[in-house]
Amino acid sequence: MTALKGFWAEVSRNKIMFLMVAPAILFFIVFSYIPMVGIYLAFTKFSFDGGIFGSEFIGMMNFKFLYQSGTLWNLTKNTVVYNLAFIFIGNFLQLVCAIFLSQIANKYFKKATQSIMFLPFFISWVLVGAFVFNLFNSDTGVINTLLKQLGAQPYDFYLNTEPWKYIIVFFNVWKGLGYGTVIYLAAIMSISDEYYEAAEIDGAHIFQQIRHITIPLLTPTFILLVIFSLGGILKGQFDLFYQIIGNNGMLYDATDIIDTYVYRALAVNFDIGMGSAAGLYQSFFGFLLVMTVNFIVKKVREDYALF
Repeated sequence: MTALKGFWAEVSRNKIMFLMVAPAILFFIVFSYIPMVGIYLAFTKFSFDGGIFGSEFIGMMNFKFLYQSGTLWNLTKNTVVYNLAFIFIGNFLQLVCAIFLSQIANKYFKKATQSIMFLPFFISWVLVGAFVFNLFNSDTGVINTLLKQLGAQPYDFYLNTEPWKYIIVFFNVWKGLGYGTVIYLAAIMSISDEYYEAAEIDGAHIFQQIRHITIPLLTPTFILLVIFSLGGILKGQFDLFYQIIGNNGMLYDATDIIDTYVYRALAVNFDIGMGSAAGLYQSFFGFLLVMTVNFIVKKVREDYALF
């Protein structure tokens, strides 16, 4: 009771502040917490006649089917491996590009380069998918057209899974490179010039300054972005995979992720219970991963942790 009185006293003292955060709180209640009721669907054999709570309750059967069919392992492996590649390759290249850009003296060239790098971020995945198809399709694709003109045998990309591992990672990194570079560049710009001036007086050349000043001071930003990214490691880039791969079953073994499986379960197979089970598994293990990584980071370097 005392705690409740204290809460209302705090609200009374800071009415304006609470009014400012009210829309955000309402947003999360309506769009994040109320829909959590749908978790129940993962434990049912959903029927449209029965609805959410009138459908047959089957316990863990949906999860058991996913596990025994081998689907869950392949989906998890693909989702995790692709996201790890996106996170670490993407962040590494963004960091490198930001460091190089920060050393460019010509401000007009720097701004032009930033704008050019940032442009792919605003391109729709639909357009990227159309570009990829026109690049790799077996009949009129640019690559196969060149191979035919050179007298070589055309290569059917859409029947072979191996190249797509690299194609998908490349386009994801390419699209997000400019956005991530701007974040790291902003962090570099916040570093005091006094550090570099002192290093120059001590005779440190540019690469020594980058190694001993820029990179150590960017480490907290790097770790923070990686932890945030790891939170969604079981949430794949649905737009990326769907627009590039589509419903090509020949490539599912190497390119199918949890998001695309859930989409097919709901929109194609109308198996809402199975799709909900896969989605719940995705969210639960994503939460555990964030907590685990944050715990490890906190033990190693407490000031780098999220909480």
